[in-house]
Amino acid sequence: MAVGVFDSGLGGLTVLDAVTRRLPDVPFVYLGDNAHAPYGVRTHDDIFNLTCAAVERLWAEGCDLVILACNTASAAALKRMQETWIPRDKRVLGVFVPLIEALTERQWGDNSPPREVAVKHVALFATPATVASRAFQRELAFRAIGVDVEAQPCGGVVDAIEQGDEILAEALVRSHVDALKRRMPQPQAAVLGCTHYPLMEDAFKAALGPDVKVFSQANLVADSLADYLARRPEFLGRGLQSKFLTTGDPVAVSSRATQFLRRPIRFEAA
Repeated sequence: MAVGVFDSGLGGLTVLDAVTRRLPDVPFVYLGDNAHAPYGVRTHDDIFNLTCAAVERLWAEGCDLVILACNTASAAALKRMQETWIPRDKRVLGVFVPLIEALTERQWGDNSPPREVAVKHVALFATPATVASRAFQRELAFRAIGVDVEAQPCGGVVDAIEQGDEILAEALVRSHVDALKRRMPQPQAAVLGCTHYPLMEDAFKAALGPDVKVFSQANLVADSLADYLARRPEFLGRGLQSKFLTTGDPVAVSSRATQFLRRPIRFEAA
């Protein structure tokens, strides 16, 4: 009954932590493609090929349902995967859906025409590849009208987080927020469009100010997954064991992951 969770590196551990708390009886297999991180500066073809390889590895672990706990993969690869690659007895879900549900206050299955929503000015902080894909704006436009989205590509933030350099990460966050606010001085809401960014949520909130509502993904994804599995329990896979897999150096990745989650984490070679 295992569910797979994939990320290009360690950022997806924020989602894993939330889904584990929300669904304590479900085993989760986490795969970090640390050997090829970060994805945010790669081409869409690279991201597609790497993501497909990772998903196949999780299928081999008995995970018929895989969560792409990576906004870059969700933005640059998921639509193509769903249209051309995923077999009918498997499911791969992204992390944009719960964010847009929360932002527009409507359920994903609500196929009524787009309508006006309360939030008019949204700041999107994401990797360069996610920003370039415009996937967030495209999905939002299906459900809401009159929303101005200003996207800021946050180069360097994922690298600093992966390297454990919190001081540099905080400085980069302040710089990126300042750059966005020069173009959109008064955002009403901010979307942290990368699963690494919740680790810097306090820095984003401090730079944005108290009047900006910050949408972070982990708990939204956890609630959405619980709802999905309640409706589609047949996609609980045959795997029975939780584990952590990495394409990188298991010792080094385990050390950084333990710092991330502040509890012992042991990765195995994928």
